[in-house]
Amino acid sequence: MSSAPIRSPTLRPQRMKKDESFLGKIGGTLARKKKAKEVSDLQEEGKNAINAPLNPSTVDMHPEDTFLEENEERTMIDPNSKEDPKFKELIKVLIDWINDVLVEERIIVKHLEEDLYDGQVLQKLLEKLADRKLNVAEVTQSEIGQKQKLQTVLEAVHDLLRPHGWTIKWNVDSIHGKNLISILHLLVALAMHFQAPTRLPEHVSVQVVVVRVSIKSYENLIKIITLILHYQRDAFDTLFDHAPDKLSVVKKSLITFANKHLNKLNLEVTELETQFADGVYLVLLMGLLEDYFVPLHNFYLTPESFDQKVHNVSFAFELMQDGGLKKPKARPEDVVNLDLKSTLRVLYNLFTKYKNVE
Repeated sequence: MSSAPIRSPTLRPQRMKKDESFLGKIGGTLARKKKAKEVSDLQEEGKNAINAPLNPSTVDMHPEDTFLEENEERTMIDPNSKEDPKFKELIKVLIDWINDVLVEERIIVKHLEEDLYDGQVLQKLLEKLADRKLNVAEVTQSEIGQKQKLQTVLEAVHDLLRPHGWTIKWNVDSIHGKNLISILHLLVALAMHFQAPTRLPEHVSVQVVVVRVSIKSYENLIKIITLILHYQRDAFDTLFDHAPDKLSVVKKSLITFANKHLNKLNLEVTELETQFADGVYLVLLMGLLEDYFVPLHNFYLTPESFDQKVHNVSFAFELMQDGGLKKPKARPEDVVNLDLKSTLRVLYNLFTKYKNVE
């Protein structure tokens, strides 16, 4: 909706005296110009205040990000998007997954852009996941060498993914250029193709600024890129979505199973959502199922902080793997945060293996 323009107040010049000096004339002219500028600034401020809610958010860009050649394009993630909880969770989950896969290589990834751009970590990751050796130089310092290695690694990735219908949203230049969106697309595809034992956050959206220079103009566009992650649904997804009436039956069965063993320690579960969240019952239950005593110094018997609870659940997951179970797809943080679906998945895996244990 347009508004009437703000009219500048009429300034009536006073009659000058005949003996007024030349300096006096200049001073009067400067004063009038200053007043007119103040009015103009006030009009502009009012206009901006009205139009600000209609304009897209601006992004502070480093000067180097705007030094582009003719027809060159560069993308940057809106800093606000980087603070989105789902976006931060996605990055953390992927970093934890990479470090778990490469633990025997003694490789620790801390920053995706800085640690993956040269192809070294990607090479090791793909070799471990696909159980194959790539014919590339182990260490390359030059940019040409790094891009050659990336080319070989990405061609091997494409050979694996393309037959399964994956759309390739990355290339050598974008990965080597530390484009986080391209790196995330690549890692998500690998994690899902190789069925990583973790669940990625769904429908992660990030706002991306696209800077483009052409012969006629300088463009600053804003795009919304959504990383839509589709999972292979399991029985609990179906249960929650289509048969919530049967949920109570499943919960009752799992409570009965857990109490059958926890009662030996005079412990009893009545609420799945809360009583397994600190990890204590999970640790004790694993000891009972595998028939051993868990030393109390290995976990917190009365955890108080979030980190202590995560430690307990993570330790319980390690005991499960020691017992021959696959690493739970649920994250320890999800169990601690009272995510019922994650807790049910963990307990159902125990029930499947130990349901006949007395």
